[in-house]
Amino acid sequence: MRRFLSIAEIEGALQAALSPSALRVVDDSAQHAGHAGAREGGHYTVHIRSVRFAGLARVARHRLVYDALRPLMPGGIHALAIDARTPDES
Repeated sequence: MRRFLSIAEIEGALQAALSPSALRVVDDSAQHAGHAGAREGGHYTVHIRSVRFAGLARVARHRLVYDALRPLMPGGIHALAIDARTPDES
């Protein structure tokens, strides 16, 4: 069984890579307890605002988030929901 990452670990990686103007990470793992994937790691939702997303399509924004978190993936991220916008988008 893998350990679950702390929100601080995820936030630190995203801060370092994307310098967000706003960032909120929610641990949704408790909502998924008992299903098979829950043994593989935690479930998280990331709400992030960064100028790095300007001019990028949704898939490209998500790739930037995944690239920032790639070193942490084997350590305990099973599922990741992403809301990635520029600071000007609501």
